[in-house]
Amino acid sequence: MNNFYFIGIKGTGMAALALILDKLDHNVSGCDLTKHFFTEDLLVENNIEIQSFEEAIIPDNSIVIIGNAFLEDFPLVTQARKNNQCYRYHEYLGLFMENYHTICVTGSHGKTTTTGMLSSMMSNFDKTGYLIGDGSGKIEKDTKYFCVEADEYRRHFLAYHPNYAIVTNIEIDHVDYFKTEEDYQLAYEEFIEQVKEKVLIFGDDENSRKIKDSNKLIWYGINDNNDIQAKNIIETTSNMSFDLYYLNEFKYRFNLNLVGRYLLWNALGVIGVGILENIPFETIEEGINLFKGVKRRFVIEEHKENVFIDDYAHHPTEVAITIDAAKTRYPNKKIVAIFKPHRVSRVYKFAKEFASALEKADEIFLCDFTSIDDKEEGIDIDIHYLKNMIYNKKATVIEEDETGANILAQESPAVFLFMSSKDIYPLAEMVKHCLE
Repeated sequence: MNNFYFIGIKGTGMAALALILDKLDHNVSGCDLTKHFFTEDLLVENNIEIQSFEEAIIPDNSIVIIGNAFLEDFPLVTQARKNNQCYRYHEYLGLFMENYHTICVTGSHGKTTTTGMLSSMMSNFDKTGYLIGDGSGKIEKDTKYFCVEADEYRRHFLAYHPNYAIVTNIEIDHVDYFKTEEDYQLAYEEFIEQVKEKVLIFGDDENSRKIKDSNKLIWYGINDNNDIQAKNIIETTSNMSFDLYYLNEFKYRFNLNLVGRYLLWNALGVIGVGILENIPFETIEEGINLFKGVKRRFVIEEHKENVFIDDYAHHPTEVAITIDAAKTRYPNKKIVAIFKPHRVSRVYKFAKEFASALEKADEIFLCDFTSIDDKEEGIDIDIHYLKNMIYNKKATVIEEDETGANILAQESPAVFLFMSSKDIYPLAEMVKHCLE
């Protein structure tokens, strides 16, 4: 049993790893901002101590896990490095996962949802642990499989050497670090080289198809050039069904309680892992249907005549598919998109793409940058830079306060679609209060 101390314990991956180590009977504590984050709820529920940065005391002889948001000159990091064994989050996770038959899920979009779906399917087959980017972490002492969300940011996933991997797509993101599409692609090629066995990769994504050929790759999608293919697809407002073909041979007719084409794509990658592990198709189907979603990914709450959806979408492609999913689920309701971006470099590079995606909604509302890591040297823009790119529909900038909430409440009845990787969810609660 060891003492583990987390600097930035409320981070999504950090919180999940803290829960896992606590479950293995280690002494776990950490520090973070006093502001409430949704990730801390499970930490509190499991009696894991959370100190403020100002009052943080690192226990003697601790293994210190340092959140990737904290630079080496952060005072607690400097202090920890003097007297403790220290790891960056991805460094320790890479060592930890070697104890299990590990499946990593990476990609520009859909990592969290796909990891959650994979964990559900694998848990229906055998003892499975998971670390998901919504702050969820679980493991047992006799766990065989370990499903991990693997982030490509700053090439952190190169610390991982999993047995299998799912690559959901390869569309350039994190443009504060990756300056070219070629470098972004190279990072994935480097990761694929480290996978021990096979890689399930989304074959309908033109960027994925640019990846250097490897005998590890198994392509999935709906196009005819995929190894794993869905045909005869029927989608409704509550479910989907399709024929599953593997290497051009019919295998099974799936009936899944999923809505939205992006969830079909995710399911095909998960089914691919099941095929590799020789899991019966009935068990795969049952496991996927046990999937109830993950935190902050298309979380639906019906509120009288309105619907509130909370989603993590923070890239133009994610915004577009999230709005499309809402329109599929609620074809007869007005879709009100509320978007709060993260990092000025992302908005600066993708402003036109964000505008095009947001115009899929009936009404558009924008919130300004507020996070500590939003601003970047050399890029001096605010939310009006994006607003001015939206030509075909009216876009309104609102504050995240009672005034903004009242403006949104006037759109009732509607589907209120809140999209951000940051803390936009308090605004949704204010809107509900206004509607009472």
